[in-house]
This record gives sequence, structure tokens and C-alpha cells, in this order.
Amino acid sequence: MNLRIAEIFTSIQGEGERLGVPSVFVRVSGCNLRCRWCDTPYASWNPEGPVRPVSDILDEVAAAGVRDVVVTGGEPMLFDGIEPLLHGLAAHGHFVTVETAGTVYRDVPIDLLSVSPKLANSTPDDPDWRERHEATRSDLNPLRQLLAQYRYQLKFVVDPDVDLAGQDAEISRLLESVGALASKVMIMAEGTDSETLHRRGRALALWCIERGYRLTPRFHVDLFGNTRGT
Repeated sequence: MNLRIAEIFTSIQGEGERLGVPSVFVRVSGCNLRCRWCDTPYASWNPEGPVRPVSDILDEVAAAGVRDVVVTGGEPMLFDGIEPLLHGLAAHGHFVTVETAGTVYRDVPIDLLSVSPKLANSTPDDPDWRERHEATRSDLNPLRQLLAQYRYQLKFVVDPDVDLAGQDAEISRLLESVGALASKVMIMAEGTDSETLHRRGRALALWCIERGYRLTPRFHVDLFGNTRGT
């Protein structure tokens, strides 16, 4: 079984409840969404990377000597090769986080499901993708299945400069629809540089306190900038 891999690298987890943990990142290339603000277009809008045997991927991860593995994308749950990869990682004793938009359900070994449901602010202007993106992100049935099975965190990308009230209402409706708790919500400011992230994070802090959400930074951007392989 094979997977197209955009990159594999070792860094520090910069987001969510595993913030600061040394981790090997396996970025699967290919996505069923086309977010307007996507920060990894080389794994979605223009998928890059060689198609590699899962066995080779497992060998490279093992060579890093790091327990935590983050399988990300793109959308890693799209591809059948993700199943032998996750089973192999589990067999080697790794703590595995899978980063997903929650649009595809699979029954696989996952220690932490890091779900980033896409809000209306993600919808692209591209006419070839807009309708498909909307239909995919709006189908909440796979997300309900995933949340019922796995330990999870919900990460939402929010821009306080553009209709925060609308994004607030959309998050509330989604949480109610899928039966998720506010305490599971991680809010990330939209942005790809430290100055913007910090400014928008300050603007979101009081709102997060009021809603009982957790405000999470993008620590890797502070450490390394918005660069690949970090």
C-alpha cells in the first residue's frame, strides 16, 4: 500500500493539547477541500510529493526516535493507505495524532483526533471548487461518527477582523449539531505570521473566556516562521 507524501519532518507540536511535544510530522498530500486560507497548498491545491510504500514511511518515522507522530495533510483520512500506516505506527508504540477536517470516517487506531471543521470563512472563490467545498464541509455525519469513537479536540480557525459574531454563531450551531463540548474547542487565530497571530489572538481572548473555549497559539510559527518542514 502506498501514500503520496508531501514531507516528513521532526519538530515541536505548535497547536492544541499536545503543544510543545517533540513530534514527527507525516504530511499526506491530497485533500477533498480547498480552503481559501490554506497554509499548506502543496498538500491540497497543488499536491506534491512522491508516492511511497507505507513500509518506507514507517521506517523513516522509526529512525527519528520520537514517540509522538502527527499524521496530517491535506486530508489523510481520504486514502486507503492511511489504514496500514496508522496500524503500523500503533504497533510500534507511537502516540498518534491525526489532523483531519472531519469529512471522512475510518475505523483506525488513533490516540488523539485533532479535528478542524471548516467554517464559511474557508470557502474559496474558485468556481471549480466552491460548490464541492461547501457540500463536503457541510456534511456533518462523518464528524459525528469520528467524535463518538475517538478522543478528540476541535480546532477552529477564526478571524476576529471579519464578522466574529457570524463565526461565533456558526461554531455554536456546529457544536450543538454534533454534540461536542465547549471544553474540547481550541480556537486558533487565522494568520501565517507572528504579528498577525498575536494581534488577532489578543482580540479573541475575551471571547474565548466568555465561551469557555481554549485559545491555542501556532507556536511553530513563533519559533520558525511560516516555513515548510517545521
